[in-house]
Order: sequence, then structure tokens, then C-alpha cells
Amino acid sequence: MNKPVIPLPAETAGAPATRRSADPADWRALFEQIGAGSSERERDRVLPFEAIGLLKEAGFGALRLAPANGGAGATFRQTYKLALDLAAADANVAHIFRNHFTVAEQYARLPYDAKSKGWQAEVAAGAIFGLASTESGDKPAGGFAPDTRLDPEGDGFRLNGVKYYSTGTLFAETMLIRAATADGRVAAVIIPTRREGIEIVDDWDGAGQRLTASGTTRYHNVRVEADEAVFDSPGRGYGLAYSNTQAQLFLTTVVAGITRGALEDAIALVKRRKRSFYYAPVPTPADDPFLQQAVGQLAANAFAAEAVILAAAETLDRASDARDRGEDAQALAAEAAKAAAQAKLVVDDLALRSGSLLFETGGASATERAVNLDRHWRNARTIASHNPSSYKAKAIGELLVKGTPLPAKGFF
Repeated sequence: MNKPVIPLPAETAGAPATRRSADPADWRALFEQIGAGSSERERDRVLPFEAIGLLKEAGFGALRLAPANGGAGATFRQTYKLALDLAAADANVAHIFRNHFTVAEQYARLPYDAKSKGWQAEVAAGAIFGLASTESGDKPAGGFAPDTRLDPEGDGFRLNGVKYYSTGTLFAETMLIRAATADGRVAAVIIPTRREGIEIVDDWDGAGQRLTASGTTRYHNVRVEADEAVFDSPGRGYGLAYSNTQAQLFLTTVVAGITRGALEDAIALVKRRKRSFYYAPVPTPADDPFLQQAVGQLAANAFAAEAVILAAAETLDRASDARDRGEDAQALAAEAAKAAAQAKLVVDDLALRSGSLLFETGGASATERAVNLDRHWRNARTIASHNPSSYKAKAIGELLVKGTPLPAKGFF
């Protein structure tokens, strides 16, 4: 930890060996394989390169591409259902794909020039995107020009700066960096992660999500070609209103997956318990009505969390479909942002309660680090802290009471 880590993936992934549909049944065995070692990986801090490699090979990152372009043609509802299933197996691995799906949606799913067609081909071949946007400084986290500089040089640019969060970039072939020119123009710079001058440091020290490589990335005079810098405009990328809703709902989807993961661990714990509590009404834990009640409540929490996610994802589909038809989707995008914000308020609370309720199904031995059951609460708490629920609740209330639109940028 706290040492530079050289990105291990090849610059271009090979074509996925087995193209899968958006049917959860096609992914069940692979997710179970990934989930089998998730607790031990997190406990021992083993970065999930193997798991990410399996998902690349299977074309998980190409779900949203049309079949004609090498993808599964998945809707947002289908994509988020699969992301939730993956998060239930391993929340770290699912989280790593959050930035990939955001970048791929904005810059690769519907190519607009020769360069973006190349990015689409990379995604179809199994490559994934990383992202480095947030900086450590005294500016608010969203809505301002970054300090990372993009300075003209010949027919291209040079990139210099430091990013504080770079979730998933260590596992990615290509990365997006938010940068600004001296005159304040902001761009999405999309370049290979192994380009000379890029230093990725695995120094993320959060209580949870410890394997997402959400650490520091430094850019030392990195060469950027002209077509690798996409400047913000009203209809593209970060210039599009509510362009970040997809990423926000993806985070909440991972939290919903954690809620189910807590349920699955609780079921396994009660089934394998031999000893019961001193005042237990029955000698066998599996017959204890109080333990059964706790498991039932965990099941209800997981069910509700998934239902909320899928309902919110459908609002994203309506906005996306309208944009794809060339229609004005501003009102639908605003509705999707509202749904995603409301989903966070509900799902975060359910997951945190489930992470604690899980321990009601076990004795003190359930808190041992070896079994690592605390990871569910830690991981949910870490993701929930990415942006405060209070700000979203206030914004929703102001919208409903005064008609004030939700912020179109940042955490909405």
C-alpha cells in the first residue's frame, strides 16, 4: 500500500471469448465464481484482477452496446439488474465498473466521430474505462473547472495534475481525466492508462470498498492528441444536463447488491450455527423464531432495495430512448435524476440497517475478522458517503414544494 502500482492490463483487450446476453441466467455461474472468494480477497487485500479479467472476457462492459456493435443491447434496467447481482457477489468488483459504464455511455455507445468509433471497438473487445475527476483541494467537489491543466502543444496538448479519486483506473485499458485549459475550457481527456507520464497509486485508505483502487493518479507532462480531448458542449458528455445520473444510480445499485449480500451471509450463518444463545427458545439456531425473524427482515430489505433500483433504472431508459430518437429528453432526464436521488435515500438506509441486523443472526464469533461479515456495513457506509443524503433530500423537497429544478450537474 502507498506505493505506485503499474497498470497490469494490456492496452487493448482481446475479443470476449463468449458473448453473453442480458439474461441474468447467462451470468449466474460467473458471478457465483467471483463471489466465492470475495470475502477473503477483501480481508487479505488481494486486488481482483482475475475477477475483472473474467468479466472483460465475458463482455460485461459491453452490455449497453448494440448487438451489431458487439454488445448485448441491454437496457438500463437489465444492466443495473446484472450490476446488482454482481455487487451481491462482490461489491468491490461491481463498483470498479461504475466509471466504465458512465464513460462508455457518453463517449462510445453512439459514436460521433472516428475516435469514438475506436473507443466503441475497444469496449466491444472487452476493454474497460477508468475515470479520474475529483481533486483534493478547497473547491467544492462538483461544477468547477479542475486544477488539472491541459496546455496546447503543437497539434495536441500536454496534461499535468493530480486526481484524488481514480476508481477502477488500475484495472482499465483507457481512462477519462477531467482537465481545463488556461482560459477555463473544460474537457474530458480520454487516453490509454499506460501512456508515458501517468502514475497510478493504490493508496485508497477508506473503511470500505478497499479493492476498488480508488486512489491517486498523477499526470506528468502527458501527451494528449487533439482528438483525445473532448471539450464540454451542451449536448455531449459532461455538457449534457443530468449526465451524472447514471453514475449516481450505479453507486446505489452496488449498495442494493450489498443488501442482498448481507442477506445471503445471514442465511448461511444461521444454517451453519450449532450453538445458540443462552436464553434461546429452542436448541437449534435454524429453528429459533427470533433468528428467522431477523432473516425475514433482511430479505424484505433486499427485495425493497432491488425494486427501487429497477424502478429508477426504467426512468433512465425512458430518457435514453428519447435521446436516441433525437427528441428533447430534458424533462425525462430530470425525472430520472429525481428517481435516482430518491433511490439513494431509501437504499442507503436499508443497506446500513441490514449490515447491522446481520449480526443479530450470530453471536460474538460473527464479529471475528476471519469471517469478515462487517464488510457489508463498511462497504455500504463508504459508498453512501460519496455524497450526502441530506443534500439530495433537501433538493427533492425544494423541487416538490417550490418547483426548484434539481441541479443538472454534479451529484444528480
